[in-house]
Amino acid sequence: MRLLHTSDWHLGRAFHRVNMLAAQAEFIGHLITTVRERGVDAVVVSGDVYDRAVPPLAAVELFDDALHRLADLGVPTVMISGNHDSARRLGVGAGLIGRAGIHLRTEPSACGTPVVLRDDFGDVAFYGLPYLEPALVKDEFGVEKPGHEAVLAAALDRVRADLATRARGTRSVVLAHAFVTGGEASDSERDITVGGVAAVPAGVFAGVDYAALGHLHGCQTITERVRYSGSPLAYSFSETDHRKSMWLVDLDAEGAVTAERVDCPVPRALARIRGTLEDLLADPGLTRHEEAWIEATLTDPVRPADPMARLAERFPHTLSLVFDPERAPDDPDVSYAQRLAGRSDQEIAEDFVAHVRGAGPDEHEQGVLRDAFDAVRADDAVREREVAR
Repeated sequence: MRLLHTSDWHLGRAFHRVNMLAAQAEFIGHLITTVRERGVDAVVVSGDVYDRAVPPLAAVELFDDALHRLADLGVPTVMISGNHDSARRLGVGAGLIGRAGIHLRTEPSACGTPVVLRDDFGDVAFYGLPYLEPALVKDEFGVEKPGHEAVLAAALDRVRADLATRARGTRSVVLAHAFVTGGEASDSERDITVGGVAAVPAGVFAGVDYAALGHLHGCQTITERVRYSGSPLAYSFSETDHRKSMWLVDLDAEGAVTAERVDCPVPRALARIRGTLEDLLADPGLTRHEEAWIEATLTDPVRPADPMARLAERFPHTLSLVFDPERAPDDPDVSYAQRLAGRSDQEIAEDFVAHVRGAGPDEHEQGVLRDAFDAVRADDAVREREVAR
């Protein structure tokens, strides 16, 4: 069976101030062409179909168009909700839409109920695991302490239990939206940290022939059977070096995996450039970036006048301007943002305690801080879902 694995469409999202709807529509067209021309038997979409719980109308219309075009091809599609989606909104009409071969899986309680497709070698069971917010699904899965590893492991236990009841030789595909250990993040994924730990080990997918992952925006191979497709478009300058693609996956009669990357259309190249304003305007080596979307980091010791306007004369698609004056590490003017770069909310809070009190928090206090951050994230998730209703 040949699968096309994609995820993280983020329909409705902009790239800085650039509307990406036309590029997203071009990607949908490319996906349809790939399905038709490459003999795809099933499409899997591993979450974050939309960029937010209540998407703009234009994004909903594009999604509706994608569903119709996929249904017209007669190729089954399995799709899950991600942490950016409203599971309730995405899942509206799922039963009816399923009759057209578009299978929306947004309910955690249905993790162990697969979509079963057949090829010449027998059955392939597709299990859709929507994004599992630990604080909201812990009761469903009977875990004592909410955490990503605990709830995902419990969901996979249901998958394996169902597989054990099926005919010998049944192959399995799991769609999941999670941060799996070994994956490389970018700046455009929403933080899903709980209890200070977001990542789950790839071992939770043991016994599954192929795990089609979503959430991380870079196309990645965690193991031969556990892969991220990544987003089809770049949504931050941290993705400048990404090669945007989908996975074309062949499952043979024994469930062995062969995978090939299928490149996605690139609306415009990305480039990060760095230096003083005068150097950036004069450097002949930057000619190749003049038509790219630009993030420029200026290192001038004193902020120059009208930097964006002057950069735009040479680089008309400059979207982001960062000031990072070159100073000695002990310079008191080193920015607060620089001091915080790469640090988690937990680490920043612990540093603040140490600064105010003269000593950092003990183990118990660290736990209190963790629980407080988890409660805030859970409350945010609940409010988002209530808004989506």
